[in-house]
Amino acid sequence: MNAATALVVYAAVVGVAAPRVMTRSAWPHRAPALGAAVWLALMVSFTLATALAASHLATPTEHLHAGLVGLLHACGLGTEAPAPDPTTADRLALALPLAVVLAFAGSFLFHLLRASVVRARHRDRLDKVAVRCDRLRAVVLPHRTPAAYCLPGLRSRVVVSDSAVRLLAEEQLGAVLEHERAHVSGRHHVPLAAAEAFASVFPWVPLARRGREQTAVLLEMIADDRALRSHSHEVVATALYEMAAGRVPKGAFGVSGSTALLRLKRILGPRPAPHPALRGSLASVALTAPLLPLLPLLVACPPVV
Repeated sequence: MNAATALVVYAAVVGVAAPRVMTRSAWPHRAPALGAAVWLALMVSFTLATALAASHLATPTEHLHAGLVGLLHACGLGTEAPAPDPTTADRLALALPLAVVLAFAGSFLFHLLRASVVRARHRDRLDKVAVRCDRLRAVVLPHRTPAAYCLPGLRSRVVVSDSAVRLLAEEQLGAVLEHERAHVSGRHHVPLAAAEAFASVFPWVPLARRGREQTAVLLEMIADDRALRSHSHEVVATALYEMAAGRVPKGAFGVSGSTALLRLKRILGPRPAPHPALRGSLASVALTAPLLPLLPLLVACPPVV
């Protein structure tokens, strides 16, 4: 099996089989931060595998070492004799993977900037009608529906409606606001933009659709866990139930939404002590997750004999 075939097979496994395994596994909901990291690592790994496969399909007999040396020569960084003029295949071997990587990077920046613009417009309107509350460390918005959300990024805002302030008990309100602060401090808009960018570049890949959905769910669970550090499960669950009908503006994170029922079951469900085997498995996943994006390089660049 040559490198191009191996990379295509690897990309198929990561793009089709891996998301099925991930969605059927229970551990991502037990360790949502690790689960979100694995989803993003799979996306980066698929992108890199696709880029390297495109390069090897253009020059199937060329070793990756030679391609990198040729690139250094083309940039004037080589110290040896000048390399021969690049052929059309050589140019394609550089242009195709570069196009894949730039498409993903460009889409990521586009989603970040677009969401930033939307949040900035909403923030400007919000500052005209909402009232800053230092006690809550949030802005209170006059609205008849109980709601809470945050606008992450620069000049972040944590927003709660005045009807939610009246409806919720003090501990419930504190749990809701802690949930929103977790989104802001964790910069959750960045991994979500990465997942949306991947889905835009590779919309036909199961990893794109499921990765975007699961990343959004896991980010909400991370914020729930932040609230659970200082509030009981009952307080967080009742606050989530009371706020389930609230609407979240585009570009914002909110405690309510379509994932509320799933998160309620997770919060109120049994939480048995993790089995030693599970702890060992999660530790293994945590150690190997950062290496996932590098696996395509090992496939594309086997040892030279």
